[in-house]
Amino acid sequence: MTSYLNATEGDHDQPLFIVLNAGSGSQNEQEAHDTIARVLGAAGRRHEIDMVRRGADIPAAARRAAARARSEGGAVVAAGGDGTINAVAQAAHDAGCPLGVVPQGTFNYFSRTHHIPLDTEAATQALLAARPTPVQVGEVNGRLFLVNASLGLYPDLLEDREKFKSRFGRHRVIALASALVTILREHRQLRLRIESAGQVRNVRTSTLFVGNNRLQLQQVGLTEARAIARGRVAGVMLKPMGNLALLRLLLRGAMGTLGEDDRVESFEFERMTVSPWLPYGRRRAKIATDGEVSWLRSPLTFGVSAQPLYLLKAPDAAAPV
Repeated sequence: MTSYLNATEGDHDQPLFIVLNAGSGSQNEQEAHDTIARVLGAAGRRHEIDMVRRGADIPAAARRAAARARSEGGAVVAAGGDGTINAVAQAAHDAGCPLGVVPQGTFNYFSRTHHIPLDTEAATQALLAARPTPVQVGEVNGRLFLVNASLGLYPDLLEDREKFKSRFGRHRVIALASALVTILREHRQLRLRIESAGQVRNVRTSTLFVGNNRLQLQQVGLTEARAIARGRVAGVMLKPMGNLALLRLLLRGAMGTLGEDDRVESFEFERMTVSPWLPYGRRRAKIATDGEVSWLRSPLTFGVSAQPLYLLKAPDAAAPV
């Protein structure tokens, strides 16, 4: 891990502590570093860029940056994809400091939803005039998610996608190919006990997906996208089905008509407790939050965080889509 400290004469109010995911070690990350440093240096904004080489080191780097931001009256900035942004957002939320974003990922759902420019230079320029704006975040057992959280088939899809990306590169076509491989192999059904709004039920499903991003939900054709604007999140479950039926659902999602299929149950909620059936002796379930897979202790409580995340947004940025 290499740290770069840049300070120039000028406006040193609200220093920016930037965590840049340089995990691939490609020229693109160095170009992103140089662009961010150039734009902020020219504006006289005090800043520090931490280029993190290993993805496993990002949470610790984010906590250090957030601690600095809190003590010096600054903001922490995530330069990376949705997974990097999630880790830095968690640290910023815990420390009570603002979060800035310079998108570097493949899908960039969070950035696109909040109209943050996808171009590195434009996103950095936007930080110069940005002001903290409260935005809704979801949580599961205290862990934040900006875009989605899930268990079952979806975390398996993500694990396989990362394996494909490590071999064939980061591209949406690669992500789709890995999803096809995952769906066409054998997978088990989840047995879940769900408690929400005073009701309890037992269900079987291949995956439980909880969304906090209107853009992603709209793209696959779920009307629950409107729930995000009402302080709620959206839940999606699939009825038990075979591999070919799952494949057809994947195609429907790609065409934006997933919500029209009667094998898909979607709903909105404020808080929901999920107790998955686990093999004897196991107390943790595999969960994906914003594309990062981890293990959390059961039961799992999903909902909207009581405290918003304060996102740095330019004054002329439009409302979330």
